[in-house]
Amino acid sequence: MSAAIHRVGTRALLVELGELDLALRWHAHLSAHPLPGQREVIAAAATVLVVLDSARHAERAAQTLGSLNPQATTASSPREVEVKVIYDGPDLESTADLLGLSREELIAWHTGTRWRAAFGGFAPGFAYCVPADPARARRVPRLDSPRTRVPHGAVGLADSFSAVYPRTSPGGWRLIGRSPTPMWDSAATPPAAIRPGDAVRYRAVRESIKVAGGTETSGTTAPAGPSLPALRVEDPGLLSLVQDRGRGGHGDMGVTGSGAADRASAYAANEAVGNAPGAALIENIGSLEVTALIDATVAVAGALAPVRINGREVPLGGARLLPAGGTLSIGPAQAGQLSYLAVRGGIAAGRVLGSSSTDVLSGLGPEPIRAGDTLRVHPPHGLGAARAAGANPLRVSADAVTVLRCVAGPRDAWFREGVAALTGREWTVTPRSNRVGLRLDGAPLEREREGELPSEGAVAGCIQVPPQGTPVVFLRDHPVTGGYPVIATVIPEDLDAAAQLPAGSRVRFEEYQ
Repeated sequence: MSAAIHRVGTRALLVELGELDLALRWHAHLSAHPLPGQREVIAAAATVLVVLDSARHAERAAQTLGSLNPQATTASSPREVEVKVIYDGPDLESTADLLGLSREELIAWHTGTRWRAAFGGFAPGFAYCVPADPARARRVPRLDSPRTRVPHGAVGLADSFSAVYPRTSPGGWRLIGRSPTPMWDSAATPPAAIRPGDAVRYRAVRESIKVAGGTETSGTTAPAGPSLPALRVEDPGLLSLVQDRGRGGHGDMGVTGSGAADRASAYAANEAVGNAPGAALIENIGSLEVTALIDATVAVAGALAPVRINGREVPLGGARLLPAGGTLSIGPAQAGQLSYLAVRGGIAAGRVLGSSSTDVLSGLGPEPIRAGDTLRVHPPHGLGAARAAGANPLRVSADAVTVLRCVAGPRDAWFREGVAALTGREWTVTPRSNRVGLRLDGAPLEREREGELPSEGAVAGCIQVPPQGTPVVFLRDHPVTGGYPVIATVIPEDLDAAAQLPAGSRVRFEEYQ
């Protein structure tokens, strides 16, 4: 069959295949034979998302994928994973009724079926499992109204899938039980208990088995290498997080790239103090105050906010000495919202999958910084020279409308007037926005096509449109897969500006060819 290829921004492609088995076949082929510039490939219910490192490689990949025809291969023996389940879920009886089964028959079907982990997504450690024998599949409708809180360890059914929730989160699956088997351990290699391709068996256990708190997807490893106590946090503001370059390439485990929301500003602060561009630093919103425990070379970039060392204002983008006992403060922003504080040597923090970034959606990475915390830095050996003057790359202003360029699709045909409906009106950033997504308000977009869309891979910049019709622009901590249609995708070059938009900002989208 010929696959439909859709652009997802300028550096990703969605291959529409129509069925899960074909999606898994393509995923296996592209994982074993990556295309030039391929960063990752993410399978979903009926599609494969191919993420590339540049627009040039994406253009070449589109030509290659258009003629690709992966053949089925003889699978090697899969890894066997056993998941213990206490079958006492709140939807157990009603789900049995929907399927025309008794409670005991539903449990017997679930435990007697050999499941295959098809793909990851939604959250780290969340594995979509399907019956290895398609004849044993049963269609289970999702809840009409999703729960706002599904406890970690909950075992759910939706469509033809079964999965264990690795952490407490919203969800619309029907819950038939709970599992004490941890789905994620940041200290393990690999950290996900179930990986695509694994064979999964559910085994019924008694009530006396306790679902431990350790099933939450959180935690980091200890900081690697020597470090020095450098800063004491007096006031972290609204939110202060450790961020770095991020942890790309782990979408199959449900892990998004995360990292600094405004990368240009983070890189500018790091380069000013002589760090590598992707070194760990502090991302702050809503002011910050720290006291130096040692002499430290520091720089701040990002939001247009007053920065003072011992009460004296210093410019953005340049390195300054913060002497031991001195204080550095960042005041309220007059334009933008995110400030980046870099310290020469780089912040020393625990790492998950090679990154110290905090992912606010999944809970991976260090905890948010609190008042009284001591921040440690790596010794500044072998670094480049610090520079006293540097540019601040902020691209938003307080009063102007911010233009975000976007590529139409992959699901613009789902909407009346297509992408023109998005670009033809002005939008306002709402207070519900965060690192996961920029939530917008305005005249709702109207659907041309109704119904549910099977989950598909997503990248930062995807503009999803939930049923109420107002868009959400995915930012750095976005979910790996999503079930709402994506009308367009903001190009990577404009994501930094999107992340800097505070509530009340006005936004206009412009189609990028």
